[in-house]
Amino acid sequence: MDTERLDMTPASPETGEWPLHRTRILDWLMRGTSDERFADRIFLQLCDRLRAAGIPIVRATLQFRIHHPQWLGARILWRPGMEEAEIQTYEHGAMESPEYLDSPVAEVHRGAPQVRRRLTLPPEPGEYSLFAQLRAEGLTEYVAWPLEHTLGRRHVITFATDVPNGLSDEEMLFLQDLLPALSLVSEIRLKNRLARTLLETYVGPHASDEILAGAITRGSGRSVSAAIMVCDLRDFTGISELWPRDDVIDLLNEYFDAVCEPVERRGGEILKFVGDGLLAIFPLDRPTACDDLIQAVGEARESMRLLNADHVRHGRAVLRYGVGIHVGEVMYGNIGSRGRLDFTVIGPAVNAAARLENLTKTVNRPVLLSKAFADIANNPSAFESIGTFPLRGFGEEMEVFGLVGDPAVRSIDELPLVGAIR
Repeated sequence: MDTERLDMTPASPETGEWPLHRTRILDWLMRGTSDERFADRIFLQLCDRLRAAGIPIVRATLQFRIHHPQWLGARILWRPGMEEAEIQTYEHGAMESPEYLDSPVAEVHRGAPQVRRRLTLPPEPGEYSLFAQLRAEGLTEYVAWPLEHTLGRRHVITFATDVPNGLSDEEMLFLQDLLPALSLVSEIRLKNRLARTLLETYVGPHASDEILAGAITRGSGRSVSAAIMVCDLRDFTGISELWPRDDVIDLLNEYFDAVCEPVERRGGEILKFVGDGLLAIFPLDRPTACDDLIQAVGEARESMRLLNADHVRHGRAVLRYGVGIHVGEVMYGNIGSRGRLDFTVIGPAVNAAARLENLTKTVNRPVLLSKAFADIANNPSAFESIGTFPLRGFGEEMEVFGLVGDPAVRSIDELPLVGAIR
């Protein structure tokens, strides 16, 4: 290893035990990465810098356990010449899989301070299957270390080389000397990502951007022109009283998956779940917002039809629902008490959408929308007027529209409730 290229300056005994050597790479990690938000980009640059400094690594990974509603963890993989690191996510339950249990990463998670294997040596009985894969790639040595974050949370970093004699002791010490700095740098990025993930999970991506940008005081917000969608289940009180608790939760999750995935896929933002109901908006700064909402409703109806057909096959209750759609100005921001805020939308337009959703019970149409919405949508032939109706809280009667073809959809909604489950 070329120590001059690495610029390894021994630490003074008076300064403590770490770092063992002052290096340009360590300086960069601690002082040159503050403008980079993402751990994978820092890791890619780190590995490239190590190669340029003479450390003969040809494969490296960072393996994080993360807080995410869908993913348990992620692996960041680097190889020479990559313009972007490869990121692979792992679902919850992955730590019970044979692939994980038969891995050096699991050994490090269990407390091992290091896993090191010279791959030029003959295979040992019971060795990890990963080592055979690395041998087949022509690699000669593998090492894994823990990255220690606060509160005992342990992640894993690995390096591998293809030089005949593996990594020298000096190269190993150099890599180990970087680990405390990389732990600090990666934890900051992981916590930043965690904050964003939690906000996106609980308030949605657009509201989370507003909050992270500083909209955190009561009353802060702005007026937004939006198409508004309110959706609610029917007969849910009876179902929740008759069904076991876990089955009710599963039912709600299935229903919300069916409705929410199309809304989010089409650019809508789900702001609130209230029991078995939800509130979503499609901001009108997108010219296709109204069409996107109608597309989302159509896809949600199809998902509900398939879900209900499955319920019928299994002797379970059919899920009826109502959707109210309106358009107008809403106040988008923080309301609540001094210490507990809710980022939501309020205003007469939201109330109108809720009244239209409630009207679906009376007129026996699963989807109702206002004339104001129908007038600005790009496909008026998709709507049909079903008359004018008084809406509570509004002085004049409102002309109300339904979706053409709704009777065919209603046939599945009108199937009788089935009392038995499974």
